[in-house]
Amino acid sequence: MKSSNSSCSSSPALKGTLLITGGTGSFGNAVLRRFLNTDISEIRIFSRDEKKQDDMRKKYADPRLKFYIGDVRDYSSILNAVRGVDYIYHAAALKQVPSCEFHPIEAVKTNVLGTENVLEAAISSDVKRVVCLSTDKAVYPINAMGISKAMMEKVMVAKSRSSDKTVICGTRYGNVMASRGSVIPLFIEQIRNGKPITITDPSMTRFMMTLDDAVDLVLYAFEHGNPGDIFVQKAPAATIETLAKALTSLLDKSEHEIRVIGTRHGEKLYEALLSREERVASEDMGDYYRVPPDLRDLNYGKFVEEGEAKISVSEDYNSHNTNRLDVEGMKKLLLKLSFMQAIARGEHANAEE
Repeated sequence: MKSSNSSCSSSPALKGTLLITGGTGSFGNAVLRRFLNTDISEIRIFSRDEKKQDDMRKKYADPRLKFYIGDVRDYSSILNAVRGVDYIYHAAALKQVPSCEFHPIEAVKTNVLGTENVLEAAISSDVKRVVCLSTDKAVYPINAMGISKAMMEKVMVAKSRSSDKTVICGTRYGNVMASRGSVIPLFIEQIRNGKPITITDPSMTRFMMTLDDAVDLVLYAFEHGNPGDIFVQKAPAATIETLAKALTSLLDKSEHEIRVIGTRHGEKLYEALLSREERVASEDMGDYYRVPPDLRDLNYGKFVEEGEAKISVSEDYNSHNTNRLDVEGMKKLLLKLSFMQAIARGEHANAEE
């Protein structure tokens, strides 16, 4: 593995038109704020939610912003939004584990077939670069959301092989702290309402990333990605118990009750960002790992008869074996969030946008 100390904290100097699918979500808002300070000529926001689009229109009031109502499941609607676009960040997805468990075919329609539609439209419209956003739950998936995202990655890699003009690559990251639907706003609400903090398993670990970290990862992939590459960030992790104790400490509620309710259906003890096979093939980029695509042809001998000794002694990169935060380290990371800074001041704040 090669190593270089690379990171990305600013936006690429893009000229042209950028499309963000699922652009009204937490990631869409965060990446949009980065690009509004650049010379980008147009940013298109594609999503199903007209209310959130109207809120963004009023909030940013920038003439470079253009809004497209549509659904990635509908090829004609995404094709209409893609025409004339130079770059795409594909963030549209069903992300909630419980809803995907109850409605797995809906996860397939959005996360797998929707991605196929976005990439097909991008290729047919000669888009220059596409970055697809995935999740740690795609590695060794045990729930419908993770399975659908794992298939999304396979679609992305397959499409990257057959695309000459469009560079298609991806990113994979874990929990974005305090984003909409995440556990931190839930814990804060429980503390404020005098209810016990409900955790499933105190020893359960999760990668911890800020929204800025997630945007940095995607921008890094955008600048450095080759066709079929998947990038992951080297992220710290913490147990759920550590997270809960850090929050109660920050809110000066150290004695607040923490209630263990047991592991929920479809929930892992820890998450992985790289499988052991990917870890062997990965390139160390300093702050990130780059996983190149498997470009073996359909030769059964390479899959069935030949092995690779390095895989046998490798291990995956997961939230149990990465850098583990203690309570003080978790508090320092939490205080990087504007959401938590407001909470610490005693203000009411919404989840990160």
